[in-house]
Amino acid sequence: MDTSQPSFLLVDGNNIIHAWDDLLALHRKRRGSAHAELISRLESYRDFSGDRVVIVFDGRGATTQEERRESGLQIFYTGDANTADDIIERLAIRYAKEYDITVATDDRAEQDIVIGAGGSVLSPFALREKLDATERAMRDWIDRHRKR
Repeated sequence: MDTSQPSFLLVDGNNIIHAWDDLLALHRKRRGSAHAELISRLESYRDFSGDRVVIVFDGRGATTQEERRESGLQIFYTGDANTADDIIERLAIRYAKEYDITVATDDRAEQDIVIGAGGSVLSPFALREKLDATERAMRDWIDRHRKR
């Protein structure tokens, strides 16, 4: 990885929700709660890692909507004319030469396009491991600095 390039983590939100049992259970219990939980976890990751994070969710109206959180997290909700795959693939193709792009999804076709564009991919399992490792590192950092 070229550390001089800014890094972006693009997350296929609904794909990850359906791949993680805990998020899928939340989704089935109350629509929207899994979105909020995934966003919260990715905000924590972004805050500690410094990586730029973009989450793309399928469908939320007639047009694609973009939300930028104070934390720097960027969220897209696709409109009727696009899917999350469309947005993620377009971003990866456009920016993979300029930035270090990693896409989290288990969609094989999407993975192939991202790799072909020069990006890298994470499976839903690998994303969970990455977020869990970051959470442990954050807790360790907090514990070390509390003891001073």
